[in-house]
Amino acid sequence: MIVGRGLRSTMISRRSALKLAGGSILAALPAAGGTSATAKPRVPSRGINLPGWFDKSDGVAPSEAVLEKLRQSGFETIRLPVNGDLLSAGDTPTLRRIEAGVTDLNRLGFSVLVDMHPSASLHSALRQDFEAGSQRAAEAWMALSSVVANLPSDKVYPELLNEPPMGSDAWLQLRDRLAEVVRSKCPSHTLIWGPSPSQGIWEIGETPPLADGNQIAAIHFYAPTAFTHQCETWDASPLARISNLPFPATIETPLVQEGIDKLRADGDEQAASLIEEQLTTPWTEAAIASEFVRLRRWSETHDCPVMMNEFGVLNFCVDAESRRFWVRAVRQAAEANQVGWAYWELDQGFGIIKSRASIEGFDGAMIAALLDGHGGG
Repeated sequence: MIVGRGLRSTMISRRSALKLAGGSILAALPAAGGTSATAKPRVPSRGINLPGWFDKSDGVAPSEAVLEKLRQSGFETIRLPVNGDLLSAGDTPTLRRIEAGVTDLNRLGFSVLVDMHPSASLHSALRQDFEAGSQRAAEAWMALSSVVANLPSDKVYPELLNEPPMGSDAWLQLRDRLAEVVRSKCPSHTLIWGPSPSQGIWEIGETPPLADGNQIAAIHFYAPTAFTHQCETWDASPLARISNLPFPATIETPLVQEGIDKLRADGDEQAASLIEEQLTTPWTEAAIASEFVRLRRWSETHDCPVMMNEFGVLNFCVDAESRRFWVRAVRQAAEANQVGWAYWELDQGFGIIKSRASIEGFDGAMIAALLDGHGGG
């Protein structure tokens, strides 16, 4: 989990401990990488993440009625996290299940991002024993790329590794290795990759693209985390103790001051200081838009398309209007800068429906924040 200043470096990983990250977003643009002069790939957009299907052994597929309603609402892309630890070259049933699931999504009209989403075990291995972890990731792709090779290259996008848990130099080495593994079986599919270690928008500036003309760089956006992750429940972060912050906001906003005062009265200086740190830059639409202007500049400098394949707000203790305001502002900033997007996620803490099993309980206002201006498919 990385938290920095204001709207600048506030992407949070849901796996690591809280730490502060310094530096500005996209402060230094490296020289353009060696992409080939082929036609640019189509960037998937209007997407939704669907964890809980192929990233766990007891995963549950959404009902076809739910998928059809998502498609009719205007969603065009599914990002499908896959747990590499469940894959092996000999695990034919799991591989066939993934292929059947992606085929069904394509049949319903969705493009699909097949996202290698490391388990806690692989995440730890990559941090503690890079060579062993890298071999596990490569072996997972050796198995999964055989499935992707059977799927249409204009509708299925292999994503090399979600939130690579390592420094940039190590990641670039592993990224090239994984790209080579996938390319050996999937010569025409568009490769997706993101910067390390959190895939944050502020991390892309110092990351060169692949030496491959058929690629998309993907970032995540959860800034400011004091807003998007308030009341989180999965670790000991001070974000778990922050609640009821609005968006937009400044340090002078009454609800903000009330929240800070209450935390300090409870002796929680860490959480109070985190809010103040992240409000060094006011939380506004303009601040969000400026980040995507920088992202577009990186894309143009490197002639590499970009997308945002995660963004979202937890629904645990935020007011619905603030949540919708932030989601709409981020989505519009992405679209204004030719950045594709996929919301995190369908029906869990960040979700927009109550259950993947039923078409009842769709949050129409959240769906409108994501899709207003786009007609249903």
